[in-house]
This record gives sequence, structure tokens and C-alpha cells, in this order.
Amino acid sequence: MTQLIARPALTAPTACADALGGPWPVSARPGRGREVVVGGVGLAEAAERFGTPLYVLDEAEVRGRARAYRRALPHAEVLYAAKAFLCSAMADWVEQEGLGLDVCSSGELWLAVSAGFPAQRILLHGNAKSPEELRLARRLRVGRIVIDGPAEIARLAALVAADTPQKVLVRVVPGIAAGHHTAVRTGVGGQKFGFPIQGGDAADAIARVLDQPGLELAGLHCHLGSQITSFEPYLLAVDALVRLLAEVRERHGVELPELDLGGGHGIRYLPVGDEELDLAEFAVRVTDRLAVRCAEAGLEVPRLIVEPGRAIAGPAAVAVYRVLSVKHTADGRCFAAVDGGMSDNPRPALYGSPYTVRLVGRRSEAGEARVDVVGRHCEAGDVLVRDAALPADLRPGDLLAVPAAGAYQLSMASGYNLVGRPAVVAVKDGRARLLIRRETVEDFRLREVGR
Repeated sequence: MTQLIARPALTAPTACADALGGPWPVSARPGRGREVVVGGVGLAEAAERFGTPLYVLDEAEVRGRARAYRRALPHAEVLYAAKAFLCSAMADWVEQEGLGLDVCSSGELWLAVSAGFPAQRILLHGNAKSPEELRLARRLRVGRIVIDGPAEIARLAALVAADTPQKVLVRVVPGIAAGHHTAVRTGVGGQKFGFPIQGGDAADAIARVLDQPGLELAGLHCHLGSQITSFEPYLLAVDALVRLLAEVRERHGVELPELDLGGGHGIRYLPVGDEELDLAEFAVRVTDRLAVRCAEAGLEVPRLIVEPGRAIAGPAAVAVYRVLSVKHTADGRCFAAVDGGMSDNPRPALYGSPYTVRLVGRRSEAGEARVDVVGRHCEAGDVLVRDAALPADLRPGDLLAVPAAGAYQLSMASGYNLVGRPAVVAVKDGRARLLIRRETVEDFRLREVGR
């Protein structure tokens, strides 16, 4: 169902970035009465129509960011990392913009294929793929499968015949630490992903794969981490992986045609003092480094693959919450509790991730106060934004908007306290349409089959 939402009066588009700050979608601009308009749709009006908590997803921002990757890396293959956020509409948008898809479960795979995404443009990875997931991937004719552990080599080889080989990549661990938190630094040894280069595990896995006639080894895969804002770790990964490609040629006489550097490209979450990965510089530096290192090793340059997720989805969405209570404590602290929290955005609780927040839908002449915006869940750690600058007359019923909400929020959402996951609305050209309905108590009840 498509709903037309009236547009508040807007300021000039060129003033948008300065007025609202870096984390907001490009289309975001201030309207009347401290309204914020995204994709031509007022956030307060959307909240009134669809309820809160609400995730407002700017279709043009998603498409624009996908096109930016295609322009920056015209000779590479760009796969959208579905784990950041996936729904049928998102699958449509990235497919129409020429991107492939990176999935890591049968659920993501099924949803994408059911939405019409071509299976040949899908890569399946994950450190614990079940036999059922591998069978499904084979049945759907997924383009590539990333082998992440020793058991997967024999398991996958048993499912294929030599006359219908499965194209695979071997995930290697180059020993490079990158990412905003230790929990997401996946390029170093001592964790569950991939085959370490150091010690020979990667070389042994490659040899085993090459011995399987039903497996076509297309190349190497690595993923360094998440929310990486510098290109240097990727250059180090190129160095390590090209050395391994050269060793494979010397040992086995084959040159692998693909090199997947994964994703992890960082975005801005705060208006000031926050860095993001410069896509243009990343593209130039990585492609140049790959060409130089391959020339030094006497190798053909493999086709580069990258897997951005957060960098496409993250800045495209804004989360809108309604304030339920405002509490002032004896020690001078102020807590504003909203109708969502760690069940729809666990990142602050898991990683201490910072966000910015803005009052929308009401103009305030009050001074500024420091406020902790907290969730409604039974955890002291359920804090969405610490020490936020908000109007001192903040009150129940007010609406708060949190930008850069498109990645690793709804995709990591839970059913804690049986609150239910929020609705998702797409906005474009002044229209809003519901993509995902709100999860209800009845949805939880219907899962029960006995007592």
C-alpha cells in the first residue's frame, strides 16, 4: 500500500548537510516546526501514520550508494552484504543497480531468491553452514560458496559431480587487525573464521579443494572486520593475498582468477569528529596496489570483489522513537526513555557504538540539556545515546530521530521482552510505503504450538 504524505515547507537542499550533520541521508532537510524531511516525507508525519518505533528507509540513498560503488570500481564485482539489512525491496534495489548479493544463511538466501534475485549473482558464506544450507545452495545454483572450514570441503564435494562443479572461494585469515571493536575484527588468527595463512592452514585447504574434481576454486576470500575507516588495512590484505596467490601458482601451477577483499567499509554515525571510509581513495589505492603486487609476482590481475553492506544501507535509514518518560535523578542526570531500545538496536549495548539524536516534529525554545536516551527494556545497559544534546523541555510524547540506522539494527533485532520488531517504511519522492509491518504480540503467540 502506498500512502501520500504531505510535505512540509523545505529549506534549500544545499543547506541540508550543514543543518542536519553528516550521518543523515542526502535527501534529509529541515522543515517547519523542527520537522525533518527524508525522501520528501516528514518523519513526524510518518510516525503518526505508521506508529513508532519506525525505520524510515530512503530508497534513493540506497540506490545512489550502490551506483557510487559501481562508478568507483567499474571493473570489480560489488556484492551487497545482506547481513547489514535485507528485505525484498532492498534485494530489488541492489539488483537493479547492478550489484550482486552476499548472504550467510539459508534465510537470507531464500528471501533473496524468492524476491527474484538471480542465484548466480549470489555468494554464500558463513563459518557454520549446515548440510541443509549447502544442499539448498546447490539446488538453487548459487554462483559461489565460500569455504570457511575443513569440514565444508568434504561436505560440499559430496554434493556435487565433476560435470556440474561448484565454484568456490577459500576464506583465508591474513593476520591483519582492523575494525571498530574486538568482536568484529575477523582478519586475525585465534577466532572462528577461515584458514590462517600463517602456519600453512590456508595452503593446505587450497590443496584439498584443488584435489576435488567437483569443486572449482575461483579464488581467495578474506574479511578483515567491520566499520573500517582507513584503506591501509586493505592494502596489507592485498599484499598478503597476492603472496598466497603466487605460492598457489608455484605449488599447483594454477592462477586463481578472483580475489574477494570482503567489506567492513565504515560510515559516519556522528555529526563531527567521526570518520568514514573514502570510497574513491579506497578504489584507487586498492586497485593500484593489486596491479603493482601482481606485476611484481608475474601474475595476471585477478578480478576484485568487494562486499559493502553498512556503507550502502547504514546512512539510508533513520529510526524514529517516541519518548515515553523523562526522569531527572538526584545526581543531576536526565533519562529519556523511548518505545524501542536494544531489541531493535543492540549495537550500543554490544559495542558501545555512538549515535546522534534529534528532536523532530516540535520546535523548542528551551535551552540545551544533556540527556541519556534509554530503551524500554529490563537492562541497565539498554542505552541508545549517551549524553545527547536535547532541548531541556523534552517531554513524553516527543519524537526523537536517530540517523545512520540502516545497518546492523533491524538485522540484529531480537524479541526481548516480547516487544516486537519495528515497522520499516520506504520513502521516495514524497511518498511512503510500508515494506515490513510491525511485529505484534499475536506473532509471538502464533509461534507456540503446545503448552
